[in-house]
Amino acid sequence: MENMDTANLGIMCGIIISLGFFAMIFGIVYLYKRERMAMIERGMDPRRYKPQSAPYPTLKWGMLLIGAGSGLFLAFLLDRLAFKTDYYDGNPAIYFSMIAICGGLGLFASYRIEKKETDKISDQ
Repeated sequence: MENMDTANLGIMCGIIISLGFFAMIFGIVYLYKRERMAMIERGMDPRRYKPQSAPYPTLKWGMLLIGAGSGLFLAFLLDRLAFKTDYYDGNPAIYFSMIAICGGLGLFASYRIEKKETDKISDQ
């Protein structure tokens, strides 16, 4: 009976993943077409409007990776020094949360730097 449950779970996972992938692709295409139709209805030419690229992509990635790395290091220090856990008994929640927090702070710092630079350029 236990093998049958595992087999059914595997089949259900395959079906659910396939349906989810199809729904995601369908949703992306549907929203893209709907946006273009809304632009046409307002009298805009959709070919003229292209997505704006990020002004400093390397800065954004650099700040994200610096933040994630410092978050990982800070989580390691917290885990070993503050909580005094052994090497194998580490708390993974600390690591994931510190990576997310410090990575987010890195992205926020990147946004502030980009905004300051674009404001400086637009003032000239």
